[in-house]
Amino acid sequence: MHNIEQLGFDNWFKNKIDLSLNPDFKIVRVISVNKNSFVVSNGEKDIYAELTGKFLFNTDSALDLPTVGDFVYALLFDGDSLAIIQDILPRKSLLKRKAAGKKIDYQLIAANIDIAIIMQALDSNFNLRRLERYLVIINDNNITPLILLSKSDLISPEEAAEKKKQILEILPDAKIFSFSNNSLNDIENIKTLFTPHKTYCLLGSSGVGKTTLLNNLIHQDLYKTQPIREKDDRGKHTTTRRELIILENGAIIIDNPGMRELGIISNESGISSTFSEIDELSDQCKYKDCTHTVEAGCAVLEALEREEISRERYENFLKLYKESKYNEMSYVEKRQKDKQFGKFFHSTMKDVKKMKGR
Repeated sequence: MHNIEQLGFDNWFKNKIDLSLNPDFKIVRVISVNKNSFVVSNGEKDIYAELTGKFLFNTDSALDLPTVGDFVYALLFDGDSLAIIQDILPRKSLLKRKAAGKKIDYQLIAANIDIAIIMQALDSNFNLRRLERYLVIINDNNITPLILLSKSDLISPEEAAEKKKQILEILPDAKIFSFSNNSLNDIENIKTLFTPHKTYCLLGSSGVGKTTLLNNLIHQDLYKTQPIREKDDRGKHTTTRRELIILENGAIIIDNPGMRELGIISNESGISSTFSEIDELSDQCKYKDCTHTVEAGCAVLEALEREEISRERYENFLKLYKESKYNEMSYVEKRQKDKQFGKFFHSTMKDVKKMKGR
């Protein structure tokens, strides 16, 4: 078990081990995902892995599938060169979003994250509303946020301080660090933020410098970057799958592709935590089912009138809340239709068998 501890397998997970399962099952951690094939690690070596047919058959939703960061039970074969995943251990946390495009389903980002690093650049990429969107999915799982502001060499110290101040206005206890990927001193300071055996997830849009930071932290060009587009000063990210890597001090980082979409689905607790002042005010509204849009006696609208809440923050709250509710309802409807189709299919197959038996 010692080697798997290097991958973050702490007492929380040890207490969740199902002792009734096959004693030949080994616990490994998922370090990479490519559709239905995986790479797992036992702390000593990386192993190609697949799911059992039974696992796939019993999967109702993307939430049931392993993702990067999961600890799983597996049977190892061929000198530990092949793993067949049997089940997933309980998750300490799970970062997820709505699947990109029109599809109403969950897309898993990473599991068992201790600290989520939100990275924004201090140039035109800086966006408080996008930051709030990231905070919603992080707060939904009570994961600690850490905010890194890259490209500090592109603006003045005064401008950087102003942007930090804007973040602290919406997140008073935030840990915020600005840096430049071109500064060795900055990179050494960033390294001190990482604790051995803790799992960090790197989140941010394409072009903010995540890949360059990762290469700087591991002292090699393990990941490729592409040139900045002159039109909008944004780098094109080439990471196409989530991967788990270990730093020199034993800290664990899960890298993510730059996200063009970060759809919110079923994140009510995350929205309440991210917009805590609005959530507290809503308890004072005249009506329990207040929508905070037109009602008389709405404490949120009254605070907005007194300019205690910014118009931009209020509008983003409504936008994310409505988006989450709409996606959640669509997801529930989709699941119900899938179940109805499943019942219809099984019923039809029974009828077919009866006909054949005659």
